[in-house]
Amino acid sequence: MKKQNAIKTDVLIVGGGLNGMPLAIALSSAGLDVTVLERQAPTAVIETTFDGRVSAIAHASRNMLKSIGVWEHIDDAEPMLDIRITDGPSRFFLHYDHRQLGDEPFGHLVENRHMRVALQKRAEEIDSLHILAPVQYERIDRSADGVVASLKDDRKIEARLVVAADGRTSPLREAAGIGKVGWSYHQSGIVCTVAHEKPHRGVAQERFLNPGPFAILPMSNNRSSLVWTESTEMAAKIMTLDEGDFTAQMARRFGDYLGKLEVVGPRWSYPLALHQADSYIDERLALVGDAAHGMHPIAGQGLNLGLRDVAALAEVIIDTARLGQDIGTQSMLDHYQRWRRFDSLVLLAITDGLNKLFVTDVAPVRLARDLGLAAVDKMPRLKGFFMEHARGTVGVLPRLLDGKPL
Repeated sequence: MKKQNAIKTDVLIVGGGLNGMPLAIALSSAGLDVTVLERQAPTAVIETTFDGRVSAIAHASRNMLKSIGVWEHIDDAEPMLDIRITDGPSRFFLHYDHRQLGDEPFGHLVENRHMRVALQKRAEEIDSLHILAPVQYERIDRSADGVVASLKDDRKIEARLVVAADGRTSPLREAAGIGKVGWSYHQSGIVCTVAHEKPHRGVAQERFLNPGPFAILPMSNNRSSLVWTESTEMAAKIMTLDEGDFTAQMARRFGDYLGKLEVVGPRWSYPLALHQADSYIDERLALVGDAAHGMHPIAGQGLNLGLRDVAALAEVIIDTARLGQDIGTQSMLDHYQRWRRFDSLVLLAITDGLNKLFVTDVAPVRLARDLGLAAVDKMPRLKGFFMEHARGTVGVLPRLLDGKPL
């Protein structure tokens, strides 16, 4: 029997989700040959119905999606014009107005299904991007000479670099022996979409309640996405309520400022935890997104943190390739890790600290929090810094996040 020749590619990406696909598109549109391995069939992505899942796409992340030709394919993106942060029933609040930074909104709310369809459409426009799906691999071997992936259908793929975009449990990270640190918050996030009588006017609400934040994020057509944090035990009980009782419990926390409320689509919950990989790299391997880190949704920055990984990794790979050098070298990987690991660690620490601060229900701490919110609201420079952080425009930005091509 004649031996089948291996498929040769520059970069192999394991995972065709919301981090893996943008990276594949960025690299292939800049001239590299890229292959994506995805367990799910493309038709499952295109034909999916609304499942209640949405993502907050920060201004900088939208810059990247525009630069790589994805944003033009996205339907129904709702701008976040203002952000209002409150501490329970306190009269003190912090208000971010996008007009204080210019004309651009802080970000947009996009349904995940629309994001996946847009990524698929853009991928189909690029000849050097190959998506193998549904497919699974038997093993991926890495050495100084390169990467060889053996698929379960007996095909082999040879690459210079492999990227793990395969989620929190990342089999590639585990196979590389890369450990992680982290902990559970003993909280769960309840997520659903709420239709309301009155318009939200592009205002996102972040309410710090006990035992966790209650976020109301603006969607199109008089809808909002709700991320409701509760203790794991209480969340389980709330999820068992019938539609009427669930809506009543939600409305107590939501308030009546948007009029009559109705839950549309499914509701679901997931455990909240923090994790950080001990390393973002190994021999000819780079981790991005949830494979590298996971955070509390308190600031709505989870996907944006992953897209910062994508933008940075794409830049160092393309710059290395343009110099005619091997894109899987340790020096290239070290550059990526130096750029991303500290930035991720800082944001993980901030979100972890905020969650611990606002779940503390001690009177002096509550007073200090309220005074802090009121003080920041009256300090233009500090407030401006926090607003830039919400837009994702703080720090040394990769070119894509600054709206520039690779």
